[in-house]
Amino acid sequence: MAKGRFRIGVDIGGTFTDVVLLEDDGTVHIAKAVSTPHAYEHGILKMLARLLRESAIHAGGCTEVSHGTTIATNAIIEHKGAATGLITTKGFRDVLELRRIRIPRQYDLTWEKPQPLVERYLRLEVEERSNYKGEVLAPLDAESVRRALRRLLEHGMESVAVCLLHSFANPAHERSIRDILRREAPGLHVSLSSDVLPEMREYERASTTVINAYVQPVVKRYLASLESGLRAQGFRAPVLMMQSNGGVMAAELAGERPVHIIESGPAAGVIAAHQLGRRISEHNIISMDIGGTTAKASLIEGGRLSFSSEYEVG
Repeated sequence: MAKGRFRIGVDIGGTFTDVVLLEDDGTVHIAKAVSTPHAYEHGILKMLARLLRESAIHAGGCTEVSHGTTIATNAIIEHKGAATGLITTKGFRDVLELRRIRIPRQYDLTWEKPQPLVERYLRLEVEERSNYKGEVLAPLDAESVRRALRRLLEHGMESVAVCLLHSFANPAHERSIRDILRREAPGLHVSLSSDVLPEMREYERASTTVINAYVQPVVKRYLASLESGLRAQGFRAPVLMMQSNGGVMAAELAGERPVHIIESGPAAGVIAAHQLGRRISEHNIISMDIGGTTAKASLIEGGRLSFSSEYEVG
């Protein structure tokens, strides 16, 4: 006879995938298998089917699926994201190259800047300009947007990041560009900096939006396939994705803002270490998360988690 309610936890790494089934009475069932990079969801669905069969539990009793993954991280590190272009304000196509003109290791003359995810010939400019208050100095030239779109499509772009100067103060031009792109290329994935990171600092906003655009098609396809497979097995519970900040977000939103799940898997490990420390009254902890592709460490001091407003990938 089928048992009662339960929750599912899933973590995908570059080498292994882990699934935990936690029943409401505290009973734990676990499964571990080699990851299936060609279609990560296949490994998850296969293990879930086995756990349900061995535990005599029906999928309809699931109340939540929590998912941590390094899929987005690995796509960036391995350069396996989508073909991505950038549309920006005239005169600002080189923001990704200029960065902050700083190096991570002072006096290290051998350090080389990582290659931007979007090459220069795919960073296209449009006619428009707003000031830091969001006041329009030059209206958006729709024809310049169409020219940029035609060139991106000629080069087979699947995704486009849109990052205009001072759009955090006035997103109107970015939204107009999105509307043009959707009308003339409905299959194109579009990421707006005013949606992804509506903050000052042009390089940070541009690079974050580009990363979102770069991994969005990969993450969207994966989540759509995963949710379809779960529904086929009888699961009706919402799928929640771990965020880089240790919280969770709906899978649908994660598909639109995959930049928030870049450090999904490692963040989950830190949260787990923190909770374990509280249970055993240990307040100073070093957590290590070592996978097949990346390794991460975190310091928990005095029972407090440390947060940063910036991080780098690859």
